[in-house]
Amino acid sequence: MASSKVPSDRRTLTVSLTVGLGVAVLALSTAAPFFRQAEPTHPMASAAFRLAVAFVCLLPFLLRAVVTRRPPRRFWTHAAVAGVFYALHFGTWVTSLTMTSVAASVTLVTATPLILAVWAVFRKIDRPTPRTWTALAISAVGMAVIGGHDLGLSPTHAVGDLLAVAGAFSMAGYLLVARRLGPDLDVFAFMAVATGCGAIVLYVACFATGVDAAPASSRALLFLLLAALIPQLIGHNLLTWALRHTTPTTVGIATVGEPVGATILAWIWLGESVGFLVVVGCTLTISGVILAITSGARKPTRASPTEVGEP
Repeated sequence: MASSKVPSDRRTLTVSLTVGLGVAVLALSTAAPFFRQAEPTHPMASAAFRLAVAFVCLLPFLLRAVVTRRPPRRFWTHAAVAGVFYALHFGTWVTSLTMTSVAASVTLVTATPLILAVWAVFRKIDRPTPRTWTALAISAVGMAVIGGHDLGLSPTHAVGDLLAVAGAFSMAGYLLVARRLGPDLDVFAFMAVATGCGAIVLYVACFATGVDAAPASSRALLFLLLAALIPQLIGHNLLTWALRHTTPTTVGIATVGEPVGATILAWIWLGESVGFLVVVGCTLTISGVILAITSGARKPTRASPTEVGEP
C-alpha cells in the first residue's frame, strides 16, 4: 500500500504544479496591459503601489506566522533580500514598458530561466551540453534581433530592452533566494515581507528622485489595484508556492508563456501591433529558453541549496 501511495502522491503533486503554474501564467500575462492602462503614472510609483497593496493583503498571513511559528532569522534576511530583488525587478521592468513594446519587454524580462541555466553552469551544478550551448546561441540571436530592431526605431526602445533584461536578472535573484528556504518556505509570510520591503525601496527611490508616488488618476488607481490582485497575489504567489516543490528553473519555464499571453492582450486590448522582426526575435528567444531548460535537466522533486547555488 505504501509503495502505491508514493506514485499517487507524485501524480497529485505533478497535476497540482501543472495547474498552479498554468494559472500563474494566465495571471502574469495581465500585468503589462494593466501597467500600460495605469499610465501616465510614473513606473516606479506604479511598481511601488502594486507591491504595497500586495503587502497589505498578505500582512495577516505574516502576523499569523509570527504568532504561531516564530520564523527563524534566516527567513527574515532571505525575505528582505528577495524584496530588494523584487524592487529592482519591477522598477526596471515597468519602466521598460514605457520605452518599448509589450512583446519585446515581456519576452526579455522572462529570460529568467536562461539566466538560471547559465548560473547552474557557472556554479558547476550542471555540465553544459551541446544543446545548452545551442540554446544560449539561439536566445542570444533572438535578443540581438529584438535589440537591433528597437535600436533602429530609437535609442529609447533599446534602453527599454536593456531594462527588461535587468528585470530578468532581478527575478532570477528573487527565485534563487526564495528557493534556498526549501520546504520551510512559508509562501504567504515570505511574500508579505518581500513585497513590503520591495515597496519601501521603491517609495524611497520615488521620494529621493522627486517622483510623484500617487496614481495619476482614479482610472490608473483601478488598474494598479488589478495589477496587485491578479498578477501579483495570484501569479507570483503561485510561482513562490511552486518553489517548495520544484527547482527555480522549472518554475522559470512557466513564465515563458507570459509573453504570448501579454502580446495577445496588448494586440486585442491596446491595439499594439508587433513588427515582423520583433516576432522573429521573440520566437527565437523563447525557443532558446525552452531548449536550455530541457537540455539534460534533472528532475529532482526538491532542490538542495547546492542546486540553486550557495554563495
